[in-house]
Amino acid sequence: MAHAASSILDREESNEFATLLAETLKPQTKFTGQVINGRIISVTSDTVIVDVGLKSEGRISKREFGMPGQDPEIRIGDSVEVFVERMEDKDGYTVLSREKARREEVWTVLERSCEEKERVTGVIFSRVKGGFTVDLGGAVAFLPGSQVDIRPVRDISPLMGTPQPFMILKMDRARGNIVVSRRAILEESREEARSELMEQLREGSIVEGIVKNITDYGAFIDLGGVDGLLHVTDISWKRVNHPSEVLTVGQTIEVQIIRYNEENQRISLGMKQLESDPWSEVSGKYTKGLRTTGKITNITDYGAFVELEPGIEGLVHVSEMSWTKKNVHPNKIVSNEQQVDVEVLEIDMDKRRISLGMKQTQENPWSAFAANHKAGEEMEGEIRNITEFGLFVGMPGDIDGMVHLSDVSWEDATEDALKAYKKGDMVKVRILDIDSDKERIALGIKQMVNDPMAGAMSGLAKGQIVTCTVLEVNDKGIEVSINETVKGSIKRADLSRERSEQRPDRFAVGEKVDAKITGVDAKKHHLTLSIKQREVDEDKAAMAEFGSTESGASLGDILGAALKDRKTE
Repeated sequence: MAHAASSILDREESNEFATLLAETLKPQTKFTGQVINGRIISVTSDTVIVDVGLKSEGRISKREFGMPGQDPEIRIGDSVEVFVERMEDKDGYTVLSREKARREEVWTVLERSCEEKERVTGVIFSRVKGGFTVDLGGAVAFLPGSQVDIRPVRDISPLMGTPQPFMILKMDRARGNIVVSRRAILEESREEARSELMEQLREGSIVEGIVKNITDYGAFIDLGGVDGLLHVTDISWKRVNHPSEVLTVGQTIEVQIIRYNEENQRISLGMKQLESDPWSEVSGKYTKGLRTTGKITNITDYGAFVELEPGIEGLVHVSEMSWTKKNVHPNKIVSNEQQVDVEVLEIDMDKRRISLGMKQTQENPWSAFAANHKAGEEMEGEIRNITEFGLFVGMPGDIDGMVHLSDVSWEDATEDALKAYKKGDMVKVRILDIDSDKERIALGIKQMVNDPMAGAMSGLAKGQIVTCTVLEVNDKGIEVSINETVKGSIKRADLSRERSEQRPDRFAVGEKVDAKITGVDAKKHHLTLSIKQREVDEDKAAMAEFGSTESGASLGDILGAALKDRKTE
Protein backbone atom coordinates (compact mmCIF):
# COMPACT_ATOMS: atom_id res chain seq x y z
CA MET A 1 0.00 0.00 0.00
CA ALA A 2 2.78 2.35 0.96
CA HIS A 3 4.61 1.63 -2.28
CA ALA A 4 1.46 2.23 -4.30
CA ALA A 5 0.82 5.53 -2.60
CA SER A 6 4.38 6.60 -3.23
CA SER A 7 4.05 5.74 -6.91
CA ILE A 8 0.88 7.79 -7.23
CA LEU A 9 2.59 10.77 -5.52
CA ASP A 10 5.61 10.55 -7.77
CA ARG A 11 3.37 10.43 -10.81
CA GLU A 12 1.44 13.61 -9.73
CA GLU A 13 4.68 15.50 -9.07
CA SER A 14 5.96 14.47 -12.49
CA ASN A 15 2.77 15.77 -14.19
CA GLU A 16 2.97 19.10 -12.32
CA PHE A 17 6.62 19.51 -13.32
CA ALA A 18 5.76 18.76 -16.95
CA THR A 19 3.00 21.37 -16.87
CA LEU A 20 5.30 23.99 -15.38
CA LEU A 21 8.00 23.17 -17.92
CA ALA A 22 5.51 23.46 -20.81
CA GLU A 23 4.30 26.86 -19.58
CA THR A 24 7.90 27.98 -19.25
CA LEU A 25 8.83 26.87 -22.73
CA LYS A 26 5.72 28.13 -24.59
CA PRO A 27 5.73 31.75 -26.04
CA GLN A 28 4.90 34.49 -23.55
CA THR A 29 1.83 36.47 -24.61
CA LYS A 30 0.98 38.41 -21.48
CA PHE A 31 3.19 41.33 -22.62
CA THR A 32 1.13 41.97 -25.79
CA GLY A 33 -1.00 45.12 -25.43
CA GLN A 34 0.95 46.29 -22.40
CA VAL A 35 3.16 49.32 -21.74
CA ILE A 36 6.58 48.17 -20.48
CA ASN A 37 9.93 49.81 -19.86
CA GLY A 38 12.80 49.34 -22.31
CA ARG A 39 16.33 50.58 -23.05
CA ILE A 40 17.60 52.07 -26.31
CA ILE A 41 20.49 49.94 -27.58
CA SER A 42 20.84 51.28 -31.12
CA VAL A 43 19.78 54.28 -33.27
CA THR A 44 19.85 54.34 -37.09
CA SER A 45 18.77 57.04 -39.55
CA ASP A 46 15.12 56.01 -39.33
CA THR A 47 14.85 53.28 -36.67
CA VAL A 48 15.40 52.94 -32.91
CA ILE A 49 16.22 49.45 -31.47
CA VAL A 50 14.88 48.92 -27.94
CA ASP A 51 15.59 46.06 -25.52
CA VAL A 52 12.54 45.26 -23.38
CA GLY A 53 13.96 42.08 -21.70
CA LEU A 54 12.30 39.67 -24.10
CA LYS A 55 14.01 37.09 -26.26
CA SER A 56 14.12 39.59 -29.15
CA GLU A 57 14.64 43.34 -29.36
CA GLY A 58 11.98 45.69 -30.68
CA ARG A 59 12.12 48.19 -33.54
CA ILE A 60 10.39 51.58 -33.46
CA SER A 61 10.24 54.25 -36.19
CA LYS A 62 12.47 57.17 -35.24
CA ARG A 63 9.70 59.71 -35.98
CA GLU A 64 7.68 58.34 -33.02
CA PHE A 65 10.23 59.82 -30.61
CA GLY A 66 9.90 63.47 -31.67
CA MET A 67 7.34 66.16 -32.34
CA PRO A 68 6.35 66.68 -36.01
CA GLY A 69 9.00 68.65 -37.84
CA GLN A 70 11.57 68.24 -35.05
CA ASP A 71 14.52 65.83 -34.62
CA PRO A 72 14.03 63.49 -31.63
CA GLU A 73 16.39 63.95 -28.68
CA ILE A 74 17.33 60.33 -27.92
CA ARG A 75 20.58 58.59 -27.01
CA ILE A 76 21.75 54.98 -26.65
CA GLY A 77 21.11 53.86 -23.08
CA ASP A 78 18.01 56.02 -22.58
CA SER A 79 15.13 54.34 -20.80
CA VAL A 80 11.77 54.64 -22.55
CA GLU A 81 8.28 53.30 -22.12
CA VAL A 82 6.91 51.42 -25.12
CA PHE A 83 3.72 49.64 -26.12
CA VAL A 84 4.03 45.94 -27.12
CA GLU A 85 1.97 45.30 -30.25
CA ARG A 86 3.24 41.82 -31.18
CA MET A 87 5.93 39.52 -29.79
CA GLU A 88 7.56 38.86 -33.16
CA ASP A 89 7.21 40.04 -36.73
CA LYS A 90 8.36 38.20 -39.86
CA ASP A 91 11.95 39.29 -39.15
CA GLY A 92 11.88 37.97 -35.57
CA TYR A 93 11.71 41.42 -33.92
CA THR A 94 9.26 42.38 -31.21
CA VAL A 95 6.86 44.98 -32.63
CA LEU A 96 6.84 48.01 -30.34
CA SER A 97 5.31 51.52 -30.47
CA ARG A 98 6.52 54.56 -28.63
CA GLU A 99 3.59 56.59 -29.99
CA LYS A 100 0.97 54.24 -28.54
CA ALA A 101 2.77 54.16 -25.22
CA ARG A 102 2.78 57.92 -25.07
CA ARG A 103 -0.87 57.96 -26.10
CA GLU A 104 -1.80 55.76 -23.18
CA GLU A 105 0.10 58.05 -20.86
CA VAL A 106 -1.30 61.19 -22.42
CA TRP A 107 -4.95 60.05 -22.50
CA THR A 108 -5.11 59.92 -18.73
CA VAL A 109 -3.66 63.42 -18.45
CA LEU A 110 -5.92 64.76 -21.22
CA GLU A 111 -9.07 63.32 -19.68
CA ARG A 112 -8.29 65.14 -16.47
CA SER A 113 -7.65 68.39 -18.40
CA CYS A 114 -10.93 67.97 -20.26
CA GLU A 115 -12.88 67.47 -17.04
CA GLU A 116 -11.29 70.50 -15.41
CA LYS A 117 -11.52 72.58 -18.64
CA GLU A 118 -7.79 73.22 -18.62
CA ARG A 119 -5.76 74.26 -21.65
CA VAL A 120 -3.51 71.70 -23.31
CA THR A 121 -0.50 72.23 -25.55
CA GLY A 122 -0.36 70.75 -29.02
CA VAL A 123 1.14 71.08 -32.49
CA ILE A 124 -0.80 71.28 -35.76
CA PHE A 125 1.06 68.90 -38.08
CA SER A 126 -1.17 68.00 -41.04
CA ARG A 127 -4.30 68.90 -42.98
CA VAL A 128 -7.28 66.52 -43.26
CA LYS A 129 -10.77 66.81 -44.66
CA GLY A 130 -12.68 69.44 -42.73
CA GLY A 131 -9.77 70.57 -40.60
CA PHE A 132 -6.35 69.60 -39.23
CA THR A 133 -4.63 67.04 -36.99
CA VAL A 134 -2.98 68.10 -33.76
CA ASP A 135 -0.33 66.20 -31.74
CA LEU A 136 -1.15 66.60 -28.05
CA GLY A 137 2.12 65.10 -26.85
CA GLY A 138 1.37 61.61 -28.14
CA ALA A 139 -2.38 61.65 -28.69
CA VAL A 140 -3.68 62.79 -32.05
CA ALA A 141 -6.66 65.17 -32.00
CA PHE A 142 -8.89 66.69 -34.69
CA LEU A 143 -9.05 70.48 -35.09
CA PRO A 144 -12.12 71.54 -37.18
CA GLY A 145 -11.49 74.34 -39.68
CA SER A 146 -14.06 76.52 -37.91
CA GLN A 147 -12.14 76.20 -34.63
CA VAL A 148 -8.78 77.42 -35.91
CA ASP A 149 -9.37 81.15 -35.38
CA ILE A 150 -12.02 83.74 -34.61
CA ARG A 151 -11.79 84.96 -38.21
CA PRO A 152 -11.33 82.85 -41.35
CA VAL A 153 -7.63 82.12 -41.89
CA ARG A 154 -6.47 82.09 -45.50
CA ASP A 155 -2.99 80.74 -44.82
CA ILE A 156 -2.51 78.40 -41.88
CA SER A 157 1.11 77.55 -42.65
CA PRO A 158 2.48 79.99 -40.00
CA LEU A 159 0.57 78.00 -37.36
CA MET A 160 1.85 74.59 -38.47
CA GLY A 161 4.55 72.97 -36.33
CA THR A 162 4.32 75.58 -33.58
CA PRO A 163 3.37 74.51 -30.02
CA GLN A 164 0.31 76.44 -28.90
CA PRO A 165 -2.61 76.10 -26.44
CA PHE A 166 -5.88 74.31 -27.25
CA MET A 167 -9.12 73.58 -25.44
CA ILE A 168 -10.52 70.02 -25.53
CA LEU A 169 -14.13 70.10 -26.72
CA LYS A 170 -14.85 66.37 -26.79
CA MET A 171 -13.12 63.03 -25.97
CA ASP A 172 -14.08 59.42 -26.70
CA ARG A 173 -11.37 56.98 -25.46
CA ALA A 174 -13.17 53.94 -26.77
CA ARG A 175 -13.08 55.28 -30.29
CA GLY A 176 -9.84 57.18 -29.80
CA ASN A 177 -11.42 60.50 -30.82
CA ILE A 178 -10.38 63.90 -29.48
CA VAL A 179 -11.74 67.23 -30.80
CA VAL A 180 -9.91 70.43 -29.85
CA SER A 181 -10.37 74.17 -30.43
CA ARG A 182 -7.86 76.96 -30.82
CA ARG A 183 -10.67 79.47 -31.29
CA ALA A 184 -11.98 78.91 -27.75
CA ILE A 185 -8.59 79.97 -26.37
CA LEU A 186 -8.55 83.08 -28.54
CA GLU A 187 -12.09 84.00 -27.50
CA GLU A 188 -11.14 83.73 -23.84
CA SER A 189 -8.17 86.02 -24.42
CA ARG A 190 -10.31 88.27 -26.57
CA GLU A 191 -12.94 88.62 -23.84
CA GLU A 192 -10.28 89.51 -21.30
CA ALA A 193 -8.78 92.06 -23.69
CA ARG A 194 -12.26 93.36 -24.54
CA SER A 195 -13.12 94.04 -20.89
CA GLU A 196 -9.83 95.85 -20.44
CA LEU A 197 -10.30 97.78 -23.70
CA MET A 198 -13.86 98.88 -22.90
CA GLU A 199 -12.60 100.49 -19.72
CA GLN A 200 -9.99 102.44 -21.66
CA LEU A 201 -12.14 103.61 -24.59
CA ARG A 202 -12.45 107.37 -24.87
CA GLU A 203 -13.66 109.60 -27.71
CA GLY A 204 -10.62 111.03 -29.43
CA SER A 205 -8.39 108.06 -28.55
CA ILE A 206 -6.18 106.71 -31.33
CA VAL A 207 -6.14 102.89 -31.49
CA GLU A 208 -4.93 100.15 -33.80
CA GLY A 209 -7.30 97.63 -35.36
CA ILE A 210 -7.67 94.98 -38.02
CA VAL A 211 -10.15 95.22 -40.90
CA LYS A 212 -12.64 92.46 -40.14
CA ASN A 213 -15.32 92.97 -42.78
CA ILE A 214 -16.03 95.36 -45.65
CA THR A 215 -19.51 96.51 -46.74
CA ASP A 216 -20.84 99.10 -49.20
CA TYR A 217 -21.22 101.67 -46.43
CA GLY A 218 -17.98 101.11 -44.54
CA ALA A 219 -15.75 98.59 -42.76
CA PHE A 220 -15.90 96.84 -39.38
CA ILE A 221 -12.64 97.10 -37.47
CA ASP A 222 -11.57 94.62 -34.78
CA LEU A 223 -10.01 96.64 -31.99
CA GLY A 224 -9.00 93.52 -30.07
CA GLY A 225 -12.18 92.13 -28.56
CA VAL A 226 -14.62 94.78 -29.71
CA ASP A 227 -15.66 95.95 -33.18
CA GLY A 228 -16.06 99.52 -34.39
CA LEU A 229 -17.59 100.88 -37.59
CA LEU A 230 -15.46 102.94 -39.94
CA HIS A 231 -17.99 104.64 -42.22
CA VAL A 232 -17.01 105.19 -45.85
CA THR A 233 -17.25 108.97 -45.38
CA ASP A 234 -14.70 108.81 -42.55
CA ILE A 235 -12.07 106.81 -44.42
CA SER A 236 -10.53 109.74 -46.29
CA TRP A 237 -11.09 113.43 -46.96
CA LYS A 238 -11.14 112.63 -50.67
CA ARG A 239 -14.01 110.76 -52.35
CA VAL A 240 -14.12 107.01 -51.69
CA ASN A 241 -16.80 105.30 -53.79
CA HIS A 242 -16.33 101.94 -52.05
CA PRO A 243 -14.26 101.02 -48.96
CA SER A 244 -12.53 98.22 -50.90
CA GLU A 245 -10.75 100.93 -52.93
CA VAL A 246 -8.70 101.74 -49.82
CA LEU A 247 -9.01 98.79 -47.39
CA THR A 248 -8.55 95.01 -47.49
CA VAL A 249 -9.72 92.35 -45.02
CA GLY A 250 -6.96 91.56 -42.53
CA GLN A 251 -5.22 94.91 -42.98
CA THR A 252 -3.93 96.58 -39.80
CA ILE A 253 -4.83 100.28 -39.62
CA GLU A 254 -4.72 103.16 -37.17
CA VAL A 255 -8.05 104.82 -36.38
CA GLN A 256 -9.51 107.41 -34.04
CA ILE A 257 -12.59 106.86 -31.87
CA ILE A 258 -14.90 109.69 -32.95
CA ARG A 259 -18.05 108.51 -31.09
CA TYR A 260 -18.60 105.97 -28.31
CA ASN A 261 -22.05 105.09 -26.95
CA GLU A 262 -21.61 103.38 -23.59
CA GLU A 263 -25.24 102.21 -23.47
CA ASN A 264 -25.20 100.12 -26.64
CA GLN A 265 -21.38 99.98 -26.81
CA ARG A 266 -21.35 101.19 -30.42
CA ILE A 267 -18.10 102.65 -31.58
CA SER A 268 -17.71 104.96 -34.58
CA LEU A 269 -14.21 105.22 -36.01
CA GLY A 270 -12.43 107.57 -38.38
CA MET A 271 -9.24 107.48 -40.43
CA LYS A 272 -9.42 110.89 -42.07
CA GLN A 273 -9.52 112.53 -38.63
CA LEU A 274 -5.86 111.57 -38.23
CA GLU A 275 -5.02 113.87 -41.17
CA SER A 276 -5.36 117.64 -41.48
CA ASP A 277 -8.68 118.88 -42.89
CA PRO A 278 -8.05 120.24 -46.40
CA TRP A 279 -11.18 122.41 -46.10
CA SER A 280 -9.46 124.54 -43.46
CA GLU A 281 -7.55 126.30 -46.25
CA VAL A 282 -10.30 126.49 -48.88
CA SER A 283 -11.52 130.03 -48.14
CA GLY A 284 -8.10 131.54 -48.75
CA LYS A 285 -7.26 129.31 -51.67
CA TYR A 286 -10.43 129.29 -53.80
CA THR A 287 -12.43 132.43 -54.57
CA LYS A 288 -15.42 133.17 -56.79
CA GLY A 289 -14.30 133.59 -60.40
CA LEU A 290 -11.08 131.61 -59.96
CA ARG A 291 -10.23 129.39 -62.91
CA THR A 292 -8.38 126.14 -62.32
CA THR A 293 -8.22 122.51 -63.46
CA GLY A 294 -9.49 119.32 -61.82
CA LYS A 295 -10.20 115.64 -62.36
CA ILE A 296 -13.66 114.11 -62.84
CA THR A 297 -14.22 111.66 -59.95
CA ASN A 298 -17.92 110.87 -60.20
CA ILE A 299 -20.69 111.38 -62.76
CA THR A 300 -24.37 111.57 -61.77
CA ASP A 301 -27.64 112.37 -63.54
CA TYR A 302 -27.43 115.97 -62.37
CA GLY A 303 -23.76 116.73 -63.01
CA ALA A 304 -20.17 115.72 -62.34
CA PHE A 305 -17.89 115.99 -59.30
CA VAL A 306 -14.45 117.46 -59.92
CA GLU A 307 -11.51 116.91 -57.56
CA LEU A 308 -9.56 120.15 -57.27
CA GLU A 309 -7.06 118.58 -54.86
CA PRO A 310 -7.13 115.53 -52.54
CA GLY A 311 -10.12 116.00 -50.24
CA ILE A 312 -11.56 119.02 -52.08
CA GLU A 313 -14.31 118.43 -54.62
CA GLY A 314 -16.74 120.68 -56.41
CA LEU A 315 -19.90 120.00 -58.42
CA VAL A 316 -20.39 121.05 -62.01
CA HIS A 317 -24.15 121.04 -62.52
CA VAL A 318 -25.26 119.71 -65.90
CA SER A 319 -26.56 123.19 -66.79
CA GLU A 320 -23.04 124.60 -66.31
CA MET A 321 -21.23 122.02 -68.44
CA SER A 322 -21.80 123.26 -71.98
CA TRP A 323 -23.23 126.29 -73.75
CA THR A 324 -24.69 124.20 -76.53
CA LYS A 325 -25.31 120.62 -75.30
CA LYS A 326 -28.67 120.86 -73.60
CA ASN A 327 -30.81 118.07 -72.13
CA VAL A 328 -28.08 115.43 -72.40
CA HIS A 329 -26.65 113.18 -69.71
CA PRO A 330 -23.35 114.42 -68.22
CA ASN A 331 -21.58 111.22 -69.30
CA LYS A 332 -22.14 112.35 -72.89
CA ILE A 333 -20.00 115.41 -72.16
CA VAL A 334 -17.30 114.20 -69.75
CA SER A 335 -15.80 110.89 -68.56
CA ASN A 336 -14.28 109.68 -65.28
CA GLU A 337 -10.63 110.63 -64.66
CA GLN A 338 -10.85 113.34 -67.35
CA GLN A 339 -8.97 116.59 -66.65
CA VAL A 340 -11.23 119.63 -67.14
CA ASP A 341 -10.99 123.41 -66.86
CA VAL A 342 -13.44 124.90 -64.38
CA GLU A 343 -14.40 128.22 -62.83
CA VAL A 344 -15.46 128.68 -59.21
CA LEU A 345 -19.05 129.96 -59.17
CA GLU A 346 -19.88 129.77 -55.48
CA ILE A 347 -18.43 128.51 -52.17
CA ASP A 348 -20.47 127.43 -49.13
CA MET A 349 -18.04 126.78 -46.28
CA ASP A 350 -20.77 125.69 -43.85
CA LYS A 351 -22.05 122.97 -46.19
CA ARG A 352 -18.57 122.29 -47.60
CA ARG A 353 -19.78 122.81 -51.16
CA ILE A 354 -18.13 124.38 -54.15
CA SER A 355 -20.18 125.09 -57.27
CA LEU A 356 -18.14 124.96 -60.45
CA GLY A 357 -18.75 125.78 -64.10
CA MET A 358 -17.10 124.35 -67.19
CA LYS A 359 -18.81 126.43 -69.87
CA GLN A 360 -17.62 129.63 -68.19
CA THR A 361 -14.06 128.79 -69.23
CA GLN A 362 -15.14 128.82 -72.89
CA GLU A 363 -16.41 131.62 -75.13
CA ASN A 364 -20.17 132.17 -74.88
CA PRO A 365 -21.42 131.46 -78.43
CA TRP A 366 -24.68 133.33 -77.76
CA SER A 367 -22.84 136.52 -76.84
CA ALA A 368 -20.52 136.04 -79.81
CA PHE A 369 -23.51 135.66 -82.14
CA ALA A 370 -25.18 138.78 -80.74
CA ALA A 371 -21.96 140.73 -81.29
CA ASN A 372 -21.61 139.63 -84.91
CA HIS A 373 -25.23 139.57 -86.13
CA LYS A 374 -28.25 141.89 -85.95
CA ALA A 375 -32.02 141.56 -86.29
CA GLY A 376 -33.14 141.71 -89.91
CA GLU A 377 -30.03 139.95 -91.21
CA GLU A 378 -30.53 137.03 -93.60
CA MET A 379 -28.86 133.69 -92.75
CA GLU A 380 -28.76 130.15 -94.05
CA GLY A 381 -28.65 127.06 -91.86
CA GLU A 382 -29.41 123.37 -91.55
CA ILE A 383 -32.65 122.16 -90.00
CA ARG A 384 -31.46 120.21 -86.95
CA ASN A 385 -34.80 119.36 -85.41
CA ILE A 386 -38.53 119.66 -86.14
CA THR A 387 -41.09 119.91 -83.33
CA GLU A 388 -44.82 120.57 -83.21
CA PHE A 389 -44.19 124.26 -82.55
CA GLY A 390 -41.49 124.98 -85.14
CA LEU A 391 -38.07 124.34 -86.66
CA PHE A 392 -34.62 124.50 -85.04
CA VAL A 393 -31.99 125.79 -87.45
CA GLY A 394 -28.22 125.59 -86.88
CA MET A 395 -26.40 128.90 -86.54
CA PRO A 396 -22.66 129.78 -86.36
CA GLY A 397 -21.05 128.77 -83.03
CA ASP A 398 -22.88 125.43 -82.88
CA ILE A 399 -26.06 127.06 -81.54
CA ASP A 400 -29.65 126.81 -82.75
CA GLY A 401 -32.20 129.43 -83.67
CA MET A 402 -35.93 128.69 -83.79
CA VAL A 403 -38.45 129.37 -86.52
CA HIS A 404 -41.80 129.42 -84.71
CA LEU A 405 -44.74 127.76 -86.43
CA SER A 406 -46.33 131.18 -86.95
CA ASP A 407 -43.22 132.38 -88.83
CA VAL A 408 -42.98 129.50 -91.29
CA SER A 409 -45.63 130.58 -93.83
CA TRP A 410 -47.84 133.58 -94.51
CA GLU A 411 -50.65 131.40 -95.81
CA ASP A 412 -50.63 128.53 -93.24
CA ALA A 413 -50.01 128.85 -89.51
CA THR A 414 -50.84 125.19 -88.70
CA GLU A 415 -48.58 122.17 -88.34
CA ASP A 416 -49.27 121.36 -91.96
CA ALA A 417 -46.81 124.10 -92.89
CA LEU A 418 -44.00 122.00 -91.34
CA LYS A 419 -44.63 119.09 -93.69
CA ALA A 420 -42.75 120.90 -96.44
CA TYR A 421 -39.49 120.58 -94.45
CA LYS A 422 -37.35 117.69 -93.22
CA LYS A 423 -34.35 117.32 -90.93
CA GLY A 424 -31.10 118.12 -92.73
CA ASP A 425 -32.63 120.59 -95.20
CA MET A 426 -30.82 123.90 -95.76
CA VAL A 427 -33.15 126.89 -95.38
CA LYS A 428 -32.81 130.64 -95.66
CA VAL A 429 -34.08 132.59 -92.68
CA ARG A 430 -34.24 136.15 -91.39
CA ILE A 431 -33.13 137.03 -87.85
CA LEU A 432 -36.14 138.43 -86.00
CA ASP A 433 -34.68 138.82 -82.49
CA ILE A 434 -31.54 137.93 -80.47
CA ASP A 435 -31.61 137.47 -76.67
CA SER A 436 -28.17 136.28 -75.57
CA ASP A 437 -29.13 136.29 -71.86
CA LYS A 438 -31.97 133.83 -72.43
CA GLU A 439 -29.94 132.05 -75.14
CA ARG A 440 -32.66 132.54 -77.75
CA ILE A 441 -32.53 133.47 -81.41
CA ALA A 442 -35.90 134.03 -83.16
CA LEU A 443 -35.86 133.31 -86.90
CA GLY A 444 -38.43 133.61 -89.66
CA ILE A 445 -38.82 131.92 -93.03
CA LYS A 446 -41.94 133.73 -94.22
CA GLN A 447 -40.22 137.05 -93.59
CA MET A 448 -37.91 136.26 -96.51
CA VAL A 449 -40.83 137.30 -98.84
CA ASN A 450 -43.40 140.10 -98.70
CA ASP A 451 -46.69 139.46 -96.92
CA PRO A 452 -49.25 138.69 -99.64
CA MET A 453 -51.99 139.68 -97.23
CA ALA A 454 -50.51 143.05 -96.38
CA GLY A 455 -52.65 144.86 -99.01
CA ALA A 456 -55.79 143.07 -98.04
CA MET A 457 -55.39 144.07 -94.38
CA SER A 458 -54.85 147.73 -95.19
CA GLY A 459 -57.88 149.85 -94.44
CA LEU A 460 -59.26 147.39 -91.91
CA ALA A 461 -59.22 148.84 -88.42
CA LYS A 462 -60.79 148.23 -85.05
CA GLY A 463 -64.26 149.86 -84.76
CA GLN A 464 -64.94 149.76 -88.49
CA ILE A 465 -68.27 148.35 -89.81
CA VAL A 466 -67.71 145.85 -92.65
CA THR A 467 -69.86 143.53 -94.74
CA CYS A 468 -68.90 139.85 -94.31
CA THR A 469 -69.74 136.62 -96.11
CA VAL A 470 -70.57 133.61 -93.93
CA LEU A 471 -68.09 130.78 -94.63
CA GLU A 472 -68.91 128.33 -91.82
CA VAL A 473 -71.53 127.85 -89.12
CA ASN A 474 -70.67 125.95 -85.90
CA ASP A 475 -71.74 125.71 -82.25
CA LYS A 476 -69.28 128.43 -81.19
CA GLY A 477 -70.42 130.98 -83.76
CA ILE A 478 -69.72 131.70 -87.42
CA GLU A 479 -66.61 132.10 -89.59
CA VAL A 480 -66.65 134.89 -92.17
CA SER A 481 -64.54 136.50 -94.89
CA ILE A 482 -63.99 140.16 -95.56
CA ASN A 483 -63.11 141.43 -99.05
CA GLU A 484 -62.81 137.77 -100.10
CA THR A 485 -59.32 137.53 -98.59
CA VAL A 486 -59.20 138.33 -94.90
CA LYS A 487 -60.96 135.91 -92.56
CA GLY A 488 -62.67 136.61 -89.29
CA SER A 489 -64.88 135.04 -86.65
CA ILE A 490 -68.00 136.10 -84.76
CA LYS A 491 -68.57 134.36 -81.44
CA ARG A 492 -72.01 133.04 -80.48
CA ALA A 493 -72.48 135.76 -77.84
CA ASP A 494 -71.75 138.44 -80.46
CA LEU A 495 -74.36 137.26 -83.02
CA SER A 496 -77.09 139.54 -81.62
CA ARG A 497 -77.91 141.88 -78.78
CA GLU A 498 -81.00 139.75 -78.13
CA ARG A 499 -80.16 136.53 -76.29
CA SER A 500 -82.84 134.59 -78.14
CA GLU A 501 -81.22 135.55 -81.45
CA GLN A 502 -77.72 134.38 -80.49
CA ARG A 503 -78.18 131.16 -82.51
CA PRO A 504 -75.58 130.31 -85.18
CA ASP A 505 -78.12 128.16 -87.05
CA ARG A 506 -80.11 131.22 -88.08
CA PHE A 507 -77.27 132.06 -90.45
CA ALA A 508 -76.55 130.32 -93.76
CA VAL A 509 -73.28 129.84 -95.61
CA GLY A 510 -72.91 132.55 -98.28
CA GLU A 511 -75.20 134.98 -96.41
CA LYS A 512 -74.04 138.58 -96.12
CA VAL A 513 -73.93 140.20 -92.66
CA ASP A 514 -72.74 143.53 -91.35
CA ALA A 515 -70.51 143.47 -88.25
CA LYS A 516 -68.20 145.71 -86.30
CA ILE A 517 -64.43 144.92 -86.15
CA THR A 518 -63.54 144.44 -82.46
CA GLY A 519 -60.02 143.00 -82.89
CA VAL A 520 -57.25 142.92 -85.52
CA ASP A 521 -54.42 140.29 -85.52
CA ALA A 522 -52.18 141.61 -88.31
CA LYS A 523 -49.68 138.80 -87.82
CA LYS A 524 -52.27 136.07 -88.32
CA HIS A 525 -54.35 138.16 -90.76
CA HIS A 526 -57.44 137.51 -88.73
CA LEU A 527 -60.32 139.74 -87.52
CA THR A 528 -62.64 139.43 -84.56
CA LEU A 529 -66.11 140.88 -85.28
CA SER A 530 -69.42 141.47 -83.49
CA ILE A 531 -72.96 141.92 -84.84
CA LYS A 532 -74.14 142.63 -81.30
CA GLN A 533 -71.75 145.56 -80.94
CA ARG A 534 -72.89 146.98 -84.29
CA GLU A 535 -76.54 146.85 -83.12
CA VAL A 536 -75.68 148.50 -79.79
CA ASP A 537 -73.85 151.30 -81.61
CA GLU A 538 -76.83 151.83 -83.94
CA ASP A 539 -79.21 152.08 -80.97
CA LYS A 540 -77.00 154.66 -79.32
CA ALA A 541 -76.85 156.71 -82.51
CA ALA A 542 -80.63 156.64 -82.90
CA MET A 543 -81.15 157.73 -79.32
CA ALA A 544 -78.72 160.55 -79.77
CA GLU A 545 -80.44 161.83 -82.92
CA PHE A 546 -84.16 161.39 -82.26
CA GLY A 547 -84.72 161.52 -78.52
CA SER A 548 -83.55 160.85 -75.01
CA THR A 549 -84.49 158.58 -72.18
CA GLU A 550 -85.85 161.58 -70.25
CA SER A 551 -88.66 162.26 -72.81
CA GLY A 552 -90.50 159.10 -71.88
CA ALA A 553 -90.58 157.85 -75.50
CA SER A 554 -89.53 154.30 -76.22
CA LEU A 555 -86.89 153.31 -78.76
CA GLY A 556 -89.67 151.76 -80.87
CA ASP A 557 -91.58 155.01 -80.89
CA ILE A 558 -88.53 156.96 -81.91
CA LEU A 559 -87.59 154.54 -84.71
CA GLY A 560 -91.24 154.42 -85.88
CA ALA A 561 -91.36 158.20 -86.06
CA ALA A 562 -88.07 158.33 -87.89
CA LEU A 563 -89.29 155.85 -90.49
CA LYS A 564 -92.54 157.81 -90.97
CA ASP A 565 -90.62 161.01 -91.58
CA ARG A 566 -88.50 159.29 -94.19
CA LYS A 567 -91.58 158.04 -96.07
CA THR A 568 -93.08 161.55 -96.03
CA GLU A 569 -89.95 162.93 -97.50
